[in-house]
Amino acid sequence: MAIDTDRVQKLFDSLEAQKTILSTCTQLYKTLSNHFSSLQHSLSQKSSSLDSKFQALESDSKKTLESLDQRENSIPERESSAAARIEEQREAALSEFEKAVPENAELSECLKSYCRKMDSSGLLRFMVSKRKESMSLRSEIVSAMEESVDSARLVLDAVEEFVSQKSGKVGIPDKRWACGMLMQALFPAAELGGKTVPKPAFARSVVERAARVAELWKGKMGDGGEGSMIGPTEAAMFMQMVAGFGLKPKFDEEFLRKQVLEFASRRDMPKLAIALGFGEKMGGTCVFTDIIDELVKSGKEIEAVYFASESGLTERFSPVSLLKSYLHNSRKNATTILKNGNYSTAATEESGNVELNSIKTIIKCVEDHKLESEFSIDSLRKRATQLEKAKVERKKSSAGASKPPNKRAHGGGSGSGSGRGSGPSAFRPAKAPKFSNSTYPSFGRRNPAPPPQHSPAGRYSGPFSYPAQGVYDGPTPPPYASTYGGPHPQTPTIPQQHYSLSVDDMGAGGMRASGSYGGQTSYNAYDYAAAAPPTYHTQ
Repeated sequence: MAIDTDRVQKLFDSLEAQKTILSTCTQLYKTLSNHFSSLQHSLSQKSSSLDSKFQALESDSKKTLESLDQRENSIPERESSAAARIEEQREAALSEFEKAVPENAELSECLKSYCRKMDSSGLLRFMVSKRKESMSLRSEIVSAMEESVDSARLVLDAVEEFVSQKSGKVGIPDKRWACGMLMQALFPAAELGGKTVPKPAFARSVVERAARVAELWKGKMGDGGEGSMIGPTEAAMFMQMVAGFGLKPKFDEEFLRKQVLEFASRRDMPKLAIALGFGEKMGGTCVFTDIIDELVKSGKEIEAVYFASESGLTERFSPVSLLKSYLHNSRKNATTILKNGNYSTAATEESGNVELNSIKTIIKCVEDHKLESEFSIDSLRKRATQLEKAKVERKKSSAGASKPPNKRAHGGGSGSGSGRGSGPSAFRPAKAPKFSNSTYPSFGRRNPAPPPQHSPAGRYSGPFSYPAQGVYDGPTPPPYASTYGGPHPQTPTIPQQHYSLSVDDMGAGGMRASGSYGGQTSYNAYDYAAAAPPTYHTQ
């Protein structure tokens, strides 16, 4: 019997196709089964999560309701306590009016007396008269302010008196200092806008009055930036007032931003900028980024390091790169000053001071941010020692050259015309020319404005005294010996930065910042009476 191979082949092909279909269906079934199992597992997890959240919400709601009940039940007790406190303060104030403070009374008693009376004018006068006791004042003013009926109104009275007497850029330094200390007492401990310490709460009427005083103050400040009619200390005080009373919405942001940029060398400015909300993201970008960019472009790399560290932007703005850029620019500035001055004595003096102050600033910044492992400062210390010695030698040489000779001529025998009034007159060298120090800006601020970019030393305290000597690994000016090898006129000297902090030269409201710019190691309370650097100028 003949077999039909074609039919057999078709049969096998059909079986193979059915096998493929069955395999595909089996695979699809497994896939769907796994998918539905995954969905079921996910739904179970979500359901469990929702159940736990509901339980947590119920627990939180129960605790919140209990807390509200406790607060509601404590209202009568709190009211009676507040009334008793007010009555106590009222009686204390009345008794203060009835009695005179003895002349030999302790400092704390005098402060408390003025605060109880809410006598802001008398308090300012007393604080100014005791300015030499600034440390004692700073330690007593906070507790004295607690004796006042309304400490915010007392401070606003004092600030308004200061602002009303201010004319243009001429303020009253003593009153400004006293107002700064009062501001620090009003905002104790704390970092404005800090994460751990909440801002003080004020009544609406107090905030409205603070806004009026701030507007009056702003009217005497100019438009900010280069045209500002106030100094750095006053600018920081103003911004602390704006941040402390929550007045930022009442002012143009660009105006406040100009103040931050203009007075960026203030050690408390980064903290104030954050308190004013510049560290918050707006439109997906952080305003701090733009501020740091502008600081770098304007040659204020040191300030940029502090702002970047305070805002947590060190990954984008590397402190080491900024320090290297600042060091390069300061070397270039020193060399340019020498060349433009034809390597004269005055040019050598100015160049040396610019370079020395730049080195001190860099060293202080490195130490503040603990970057010694990333940025070596050994060679900078050696160079600073060289510059300090050269400066001392120039002063000695200058002093010897300008010393006048003996006025009397001493001759030999009678033929030489010896004796009083006889003989050739003694040689009198010409008086050394006097140079105005106006050419050399004070280094009280950390980074004076260019040009040229005078290196700030506002964050470095104390002179260098390093025994080791070494070669400076950058462009070196000509040997000093060629400058002071012979007599030469008295040269001007740039005032050295010192860091005994008079209370007039505080941070905003005396703010003590944590990454201090002038030798302090932590931002604490805003402290106008701090006895640490940097000093702030009286404008």
